[in-house]
This record gives sequence, structure tokens and C-alpha cells, in this order.
Amino acid sequence: MIHVQQTISIQCIRVNGISNSSVLQIGTAGIIKSLSNLYNTGGFTGPAPEAAPTGPAALPGPVVPFGGR
Repeated sequence: MIHVQQTISIQCIRVNGISNSSVLQIGTAGIIKSLSNLYNTGGFTGPAPEAAPTGPAALPGPVVPFGGR
């Protein structure tokens, strides 16, 4: 068995984004257990509508690419 004792002092921490599969770890972790929460914060009661087609076929005319050299 390993016993770890530590003291961590954080003056400022900025997290720009955490997604469902992200892990924010500060210090030592012997075991990281996954946790996923899904919240209906918009109060939706049914499925989302079908997405509109995307890509060149969905555009109304000829497509002129911008030069990115």
C-alpha cells in the first residue's frame, strides 16, 4: 500500500473548457472513476429536428474556393 500526503496551493486557475470526456486532475489520483451527467437544461420534450444538409451539394450555386497558400 502506498500512502501519499501532499499540500497544494493554487492562487489562480483558468479552465477554458471541459467536455464529457475530459479529466481535470490536481494532485495525485490513485483511481479516476468516470462520471457522465446529461442534463436537459432547455426543458426539451421531444427529439431534435433533422439537420439541414451541409457541404458543397447544399450550396445554392458554384463555389469559389479562397486561396489559402
